Amino acid sequence: MTQGPLWRMIIVYTVPIIMTGLLQLLFMAVDLIIAGRFCGSIALAAVGATGALINLIVNLFIGFSIGAGVGVAQGVGARDDGQVSSIVHTAIPTAILSGLGLTIAGIIFARPLLLMMATPENVIDQSTAYMRMYFSGMTFMMVFNFGASILRAVGDTSTPLIYLSMAGVLNVLLNLIFVPVCGMGVEGVGLATAISQILAAGLVVRDLMRRDDACRLFPKKMRFHRNALRKIIMVGLPAGIQGSLFSVSNVVIQSSVNSFGHIAMTGNAAAANIEGFEYVCMNAFQQTSMNFTGQNAGARKFDRVSSITGLCLLYVTIVGLVLSALIYGFRNPLLGMYIIDETEAIQCGIIRMSYVCLPYFLCGIMDTVTGSLRGLGYSTLPMVTAILGVVVFRVGWILTVFRIDEFHTLDSIYVSYPISWILTFAAEIIMFFVVLKKVRRHAGL
Repeated sequence: MTQGPLWRMIIVYTVPIIMTGLLQLLFMAVDLIIAGRFCGSIALAAVGATGALINLIVNLFIGFSIGAGVGVAQGVGARDDGQVSSIVHTAIPTAILSGLGLTIAGIIFARPLLLMMATPENVIDQSTAYMRMYFSGMTFMMVFNFGASILRAVGDTSTPLIYLSMAGVLNVLLNLIFVPVCGMGVEGVGLATAISQILAAGLVVRDLMRRDDACRLFPKKMRFHRNALRKIIMVGLPAGIQGSLFSVSNVVIQSSVNSFGHIAMTGNAAAANIEGFEYVCMNAFQQTSMNFTGQNAGARKFDRVSSITGLCLLYVTIVGLVLSALIYGFRNPLLGMYIIDETEAIQCGIIRMSYVCLPYFLCGIMDTVTGSLRGLGYSTLPMVTAILGVVVFRVGWILTVFRIDEFHTLDSIYVSYPISWILTFAAEIIMFFVVLKKVRRHAGL
């Protein structure tokens, strides 16, 4: 990451991350498609209604995996094997402890939180059952995410892709067995996802235990190293808070969508899942900019940092515009894959796509700058900016504009997305140049 032509290396590094993200999203896509086709639109709405809530609970701890990745990347760039090893042996027990806590919280608070979101009575029982089953595998999901983050930080993006591919195939097979064959309904959908995460976690841990570099994992050495934990928390906690608060705004928006009934919920769930495929393609550049910037910052090669950010912004814009055109162009057949018994729900999905999918590249460029700032070791600043520009703005929009009778529509809900992306990106790009100048000055360059 610290030598050679960046334009090619960024592409080679990012493509496996994109494929990995697509496979992770495929877990949810398979869940939704099978729920919709074999259990009906209400089951699809039940599974889809949990997405924002799951992210709200999980994202805080996913942030710690980002912190572990940045710490490893900076350690590799600085050639500090001791730092890398201590972070690895701190990260895995952190993942296990986080996963256990999430499992308990998800099982206990699933129904109360769904009630707070105004989930309709004909949906909430199935949503609760799905969430509880989904969270039963949370420990393994966290271990995989932490392990994958470590591997990517040292430049290995292909291995997580291979392991997740294997888990994805297992997920599809189990869904087809549990739901149409065994008749388990949404519980079978959640159980299939949980079991597939066990495979992914086991494979990534085995890989770490077989490495011959500073990232090799020795189970007997796993413990919470103070300095390593501090590094993980310094970057990971703001990243996690940002992700969780993003989810707060999405929960508020989901609650507003819920007020229009299960037809709107079905269309929203299907459209959001389709858009998710575009999101993970763009979000891969956030991870690339973060890890490339982290290694080059550790090696004090700050001239390359500007080039990294510029190239990632260019690539993410191209990817976002192309995918937006393709998805929106095929919106009817794509939504029809999920929804087979509610034609009105398809129209609700198209409304969302018009406001969210078409300008989605704005979200990509916003996230890419966030990744560069985190790679430089600054995670709190983008967190505060994103909270103000995205969370506060969207929640404020729902509590004010959306409450006006003439704006109490699905269109009014979704238009808040692109406006928030523009505001946040404008603030973060200015922040990036200020921070880069500051770290260069501190490095004596």
